[in-house]
This record gives sequence, structure tokens and C-alpha cells, in this order.
Amino acid sequence: MTITPAKPSMRELQEREHGIGHDYAKGSPHIRHHTIRDRLIGNLHALVQGVIDRNGQCRVLELGAGHGTFTDHLVAAGAQVTVTEMSEPSVRFLQSRFRRNPNVTVLYDKDGTAACQAGPVDAVVCISVLHHIPDYLGTVDQLIDQVVPGGAFLSAQDPLWYPRRSSLSMRLDRNAYFLWRLGQGQLRRGLATRLRRRRGVYDEANEADMVEYHVVRDGVDEEALRRLLAPAFKKVEVQQYWSTQSGLLQAAGERFFPPTTFGLFARDRR
Repeated sequence: MTITPAKPSMRELQEREHGIGHDYAKGSPHIRHHTIRDRLIGNLHALVQGVIDRNGQCRVLELGAGHGTFTDHLVAAGAQVTVTEMSEPSVRFLQSRFRRNPNVTVLYDKDGTAACQAGPVDAVVCISVLHHIPDYLGTVDQLIDQVVPGGAFLSAQDPLWYPRRSSLSMRLDRNAYFLWRLGQGQLRRGLATRLRRRRGVYDEANEADMVEYHVVRDGVDEEALRRLLAPAFKKVEVQQYWSTQSGLLQAAGERFFPPTTFGLFARDRR
């Protein structure tokens, strides 16, 4: 008798990819590029200040905070932040990092439902998160219900919907990623992942495929998200830009290459 191994849960895959000692900055170097980082930090401060001006406070729910790279900026802007994280080692890191900060609450998101524990909030922030979630539209729809009138929603660092992108955009993006992998000394992993994806084969037990879930379902549909947010918020802005891991290719891409990535900034919940 052959026993088929159980498919790992998304939490287990996240913990394999983001386990003890994982360096979020090294794994997501595109967020360190000053143009992307400065724009994102500026948006976070604008979000918090705008909500405080309207509501007198800003309770933020930050999904998938990693090691709290942007949590500090939300707190510095004047927000009270509840962060969720699916990787238990990352949760322990966050709890240690913010243990003396009364403005940060850490929730261990074992099954993707921890966000509801935050209750009503003034804003939701998802930085490099939505492309990891299989049903991201359903998740955002539920999150909208938690945002009180006058509140906001912000997402960033998600890949544009592949079917609307040009072949040039896709080739430049994939080749830039592959060159970065080579520079990280991960030739074998990079080649294996690239060959699987070229054949349209995805391994449900492999964190390289399932954690980066956008490769399974062709990116993230920014227009579908905009249509979902538009009835609930008075203003919804889609920000498209080039983003890659290599600093050299980032600088060139910002001037010459088509956009690969987007963020959403929805303001003033109806």
C-alpha cells in the first residue's frame, strides 16, 4: 500500500522559507532600494496622518509583518499597530523586538484567520503579502469590513497581473530575478525553480513555489483589487513601478524598463 504524504499547510511552508535565522532584508532586497523604500515610508506616514486627521486615532492592522521592517515607521507616524505573522520563529522575533512597546501587539496567525482578532481598525497595511495568499481577493474583501469609516487600506510590492504585462516586461523581470539568484550563490535552486516554471509545473510541497504563490496564478490582479476597493473608499490609487532585487538593475529599470510591481492606496472609508 502506498501512502501519499499530506500536503504541507501554508503555515508549514512559510516556516520552512522564513524559519529561524531567516534574513527578510536579504530575501527581499528590492524593498531596500531607496526609491521604493522612501515612497513606501512616505505612503505609510501619509496614511497614518490622514486617518488621525479624520478619526483622531489610527489603529493599524499590519498583515505578515515579517521582522517588523515597517512596523517601526507606522508607530513613529503615530499609529497603534497589531501585526500578524504566520511563521512562528518570526512571531517570537517580533515579540522580543516589541516587548517593551505598548503600541505594538503581535498575533500568531496559525491558519490565516488571526486578522479578525484585531476587531475594528482604522487602517490595514499589507506589504509584500497579497501575492502569498491564494484567495487574496476574498481576504481583502474580509479586511475591508474591519476598516471603520474614514479609514484606509494600503498594499505594496505585489507583482502586476501577468496577462496584462508585455512579453518584454516578463522577460526582463524573470531574467533580472535569475541573475540575482546567481549572485546569491543559489544556482541549483534557481535553475530547478526556473525549469519547473517554464514547464508550468508547480510542487505543492516546495516552499519555493507555494510561498511565492503568484507564480501559480499569474501575479496579482491589480484591477480586480481596485474594483473591489472602489465602492468602499472615496479614493483608490494604483501605483505601478519597476522593482527587482539587484541594485544595479533597479537603477536602470526605473529609467528604462516597464513596470513589474504595484501598490494600492485606498483612502477615506465610506
